[in-house]
Amino acid sequence: MSLLYPTFTLRQFGWMMVFGLVGSLIAGIYGIIHDQVTFTLGYEYFTEFKFHQFHYLDKSHPERIVVAEIGFLATWWVGFFAGWFMGRLTIPHVPLEIAVRKSFTGVLIMLITSATFAGIARIIAPSIAEDPRMAHWQPLLMHSDVIDSVAFVQVGYIHNASYLGGLIGLILALLWLRVKRAHFTFITAP
Repeated sequence: MSLLYPTFTLRQFGWMMVFGLVGSLIAGIYGIIHDQVTFTLGYEYFTEFKFHQFHYLDKSHPERIVVAEIGFLATWWVGFFAGWFMGRLTIPHVPLEIAVRKSFTGVLIMLITSATFAGIARIIAPSIAEDPRMAHWQPLLMHSDVIDSVAFVQVGYIHNASYLGGLIGLILALLWLRVKRAHFTFITAP
């Protein structure tokens, strides 16, 4: 099977879509939890930035509900592609039960990597307004009516690191799946 021109059955394609949808749900839940935590750390990142990015959401709901909606909408698509690619790597090559188990482990790798990057970002983010790295955020801070600029920047660090961690986690998970797929295929070959 060529990586650029894959061949798989309609049934396999259907299962890849299911993997993508389950990945969307898992990523969306992660996004909701992630954004609830970061809203607690620096609510102005949402009220002065994310609420404007997601301007089409109904702001008459309580802020925590809007933050949950933003968390889901900002991450579901990452999970869809991750689930799709994991399914794409496993389903045509191994039995479905093993594809599910291995792909779920791949999702865990991704979640752990993303959360680890977020935690590291929280630690290394500026902790005082006089930190020289704060200067990079001044255009955004001046455009907004931010009172606690340090908390805003810390949450920005966490969000950016989470996306980077998700990408690196996906790459690690896909590499791991590829190795496991080759190992399983070798063991079960007649």
